[in-house]
Amino acid sequence: MTTRWLTTILILAGALVPTGSAALAQAMKVDADVPTYHATRSVAGSLNSVGSDTMNNLMTLWAEGFRRVHPSVKVQIEGKGSSTAPPALISGTAQLGPMSRRMKAAEIDAFEKKFGYKPLEIRAAVDALAVYVNKDNPIERLTIEQVDAIFSKTRKCGATQPIDRWGQLGLTGSWAGKPISLYGRNSASGTYGYFKKHALCKGDFKDTVKEQPGSASVVQGVTEDLYGIGYSGVGYRTSGVKAVALSKDGKEFHGVEPESVYSGKYPLARFLYIYVNRPPNQPLDPLTREFLRYVLSRAGQEVVIKDGYLPLHAKLVARELAKLD
Repeated sequence: MTTRWLTTILILAGALVPTGSAALAQAMKVDADVPTYHATRSVAGSLNSVGSDTMNNLMTLWAEGFRRVHPSVKVQIEGKGSSTAPPALISGTAQLGPMSRRMKAAEIDAFEKKFGYKPLEIRAAVDALAVYVNKDNPIERLTIEQVDAIFSKTRKCGATQPIDRWGQLGLTGSWAGKPISLYGRNSASGTYGYFKKHALCKGDFKDTVKEQPGSASVVQGVTEDLYGIGYSGVGYRTSGVKAVALSKDGKEFHGVEPESVYSGKYPLARFLYIYVNRPPNQPLDPLTREFLRYVLSRAGQEVVIKDGYLPLHAKLVARELAKLD
């Protein structure tokens, strides 16, 4: 996780996660100061969303909740990967561009070349990109260096040897000689790009990674493969897999629990974004604005929890809402 990311969480969120035994339950409640959604106007028409597969379920649930308030609105959602969002915004085929990573400089440049200004970035939720193994796998924790040696052929995080069998990670008995089966995403995915940057130290994936068309497919693959390992957003966690604890330094290991994610201790924590096209010093079109106000409302952040992700704190919500005006 970058220092900028961590600083944003700690400064804007304040004392986000309570201490004590009830921390986990309390952390998964929407901040009491997040505003309730009240429609500022009645809106109708069509919204098109093109982008992240990780956010497919989120976008669908947000759309369903929004349409309960605005039944004359139709929302169409296509989630083939974060890299499809910038071209859709540039071509005007989508008003909403959900992404599980930040836009790359080249994507922003292409947008700015077309319109003369940058796209508007809205942080909508917090995710922990989890490393999953089968629920019956005894492994409980991995270092980022080990994750890199498992998934990458370049090992830029520092490992001297590749890790291809479970015995190399300390498993014994029948596990020791079993080859590790790899599941991942394709290059259109923001999750693929984020994992490549932060878990592989910008290295290259092994050719043996079984690229899946979506996050759910990765989890399903690991569920059905006793010797499988894969990566996907925490919102896709099921009873068939478990998320291993991770460490950057090999000393402190942290899981995907909210307190570890919010504090910045979990190494693969990230924001989930929605990008939109808004000319500077001009208001957003009413339909897009109302939808984003819903996402950043109490109801919208309750959807985040329902889908297995982490809600934004009220101070961060306020900062994102201010971008809409």
